[in-house]
Amino acid sequence: MSRSVRLVPAVAAVLLLLAATACDDTAAPDSTGAPGLDDPYFPEAGNGGYDVSHYGLTLAYTPEGNRLSGTAVVTARAGRDLSAFDLDLAGLTVEEVTVGGVRADFHRDGRELTVRPAGTVPGGETFEVRVRYAGSPRTITDPDGSKEGWLRTADGALALGEPIGSMTWFPGNHHPSDKAAYDIAVTVPKGLTAVSNGELRSERATDDGRTTFVWHTGEPMASYVATVAIGRYTVTRSTVTRTAGPEICPGAVSPARTGLPVYVAVDPSQVAASRAVLARLPEVMEWAECNFGPYPFSSAGAIVERPGDAAYALETQNRPVHPGAPDLPTFVHEIAHQWFGDSVTPENWGDMWLNEGFATYAEWLWAEDDGGPSAQERFTELYDHGEDEFEDLWDFAPAKPTSAAEISDDPVYQRGAMVIHRIRSAVGDDAFYDLVQGWAAAHRHGNASTADFTSYVERRAPDHDFTRIWADWLYGEGRPPRP
Repeated sequence: MSRSVRLVPAVAAVLLLLAATACDDTAAPDSTGAPGLDDPYFPEAGNGGYDVSHYGLTLAYTPEGNRLSGTAVVTARAGRDLSAFDLDLAGLTVEEVTVGGVRADFHRDGRELTVRPAGTVPGGETFEVRVRYAGSPRTITDPDGSKEGWLRTADGALALGEPIGSMTWFPGNHHPSDKAAYDIAVTVPKGLTAVSNGELRSERATDDGRTTFVWHTGEPMASYVATVAIGRYTVTRSTVTRTAGPEICPGAVSPARTGLPVYVAVDPSQVAASRAVLARLPEVMEWAECNFGPYPFSSAGAIVERPGDAAYALETQNRPVHPGAPDLPTFVHEIAHQWFGDSVTPENWGDMWLNEGFATYAEWLWAEDDGGPSAQERFTELYDHGEDEFEDLWDFAPAKPTSAAEISDDPVYQRGAMVIHRIRSAVGDDAFYDLVQGWAAAHRHGNASTADFTSYVERRAPDHDFTRIWADWLYGEGRPPRP
C-alpha cells in the first residue's frame, strides 16, 4: 500500500532547484538535525531541527505472522536549513523515503532513520517526508522491565507508547515535546476492528475482503499516547452532554456542550465485568470538568483489553487503555490524565510527576467527594505508614527520579500527589481549584516543565511562600519534616 501526498509547492520547487545545483559553490553549507534531544532520561529520544505538525499514517496489519505495512507522511517545519535529519524508528524495513515527492537517501543506525533529501530544506519552510515501510513490529522492554511498543494480543495487537514505544510502529519525532495532529487509517482482516485516537471518520470494506478504519485526531497529541488496538471488540458509541455549568459546579463559567462523541471498545470477555464502571463515564467526566476545567478534547471513551494482553493501564489520548475490566480509581486516574499528561504534556521525561502526581491526586479527590477518606486523611496515612504500602516511597524526590527505570515508580505517583496536596493545604480550596483550572487552561494542548509549574504557582499565589514545599517535597531527598 502507498499514498502520495504532495509537498507544499513552493518548498518542492526549492528542493528541486537545490538538487540541480548541488555542485554549485554557493549552495548552503551542510546542516543536520540532531539525532536526539538530550532528554535527561532518554537522551536519544526525539530529533532536532524540525517540528512536526501532522502525521498521516496508512497501515495494514495481518495478525497471522504479525505483518505490518505502512506509509507515514510526516509534515514538519524546518527549524533551520536541513541537509539531513533523523526520524525515530525501531525495527521494520524501510523501503522508500521521499521528501517533497523527490526520492531521498536514507540509512539506518539502530533506532535512527537518517534522511538526506536531494537538496537542503530551507529553515522556516514546511516540508513533507513520506516513508514506506514493512515488517514485524517489535515489543520492547522499558528500563523498568515493562513491555511497550507493538504488543501481540490473543486476537490482534495493541500499540502502547510510553515512553518510546511508538517508534516500533511508525517513524517520527518520538519525544513528548513535539506534539502533532494525526490521521490514522488501519486496514485489518474482516471481522476485526481497528481502534485509535480521536474520531472514527469512516469504516469501509476493501476489494480484498478486509476492512479499513480511518481515525482523525485534530488536537495536538504526543506520540507516546497514540495507540492502535486491533481485535474483536464489542463497540458502544454514544454521546455525553456537558452540564457542568454553575448550577452543577459552583464557580463554573464555561458554557454547556452537547454531543461529545464517546467510543468504547471492550474485549467480549470483559463486557460484563466492565459494565458498571464504564457506565459511570459521563459522571466521571462531569466531575473532572468541575474540578479541572473544560474537557480538552473532541471525543472520549475507553479501550478494554483482556487481562494479560497488557500489564498496565495507559492514558492514550481520548480513550485510555485498560488491561482488563477497570476499577473505578484507575478509571478516574486515566480520565484525569486527559487534562494532565495528554493536554498539558511534560516538556521532558523528568517532568513525569506532573502527569502522575495530578492523576493520582484526582483519585484522592474522587474518593473525598464520593464518601471515602479525605485527601488530608490519605496524605496523613501515606506520611505515617506509606512505606507499608509503597516500600520505595521516600527513595527519591518526585521531580528527581534517579534513572529512567524509576520515572514510573511510587515517588513520582504518590509523593507527586503529596506535593499537590501540600499546595492545596497552603492556599486553601478556592484558590487551589482556581490554580488547577488555570494551569490546565494556560498550557492546554501544549508542553510544560516542572519549572513552569512552580513559577506558575508562585505567580498565582504571591502571598504564600512555597520554598519549603519545593525544597522538602518536590526536590528533597528522604522523608520531609512533618508539615
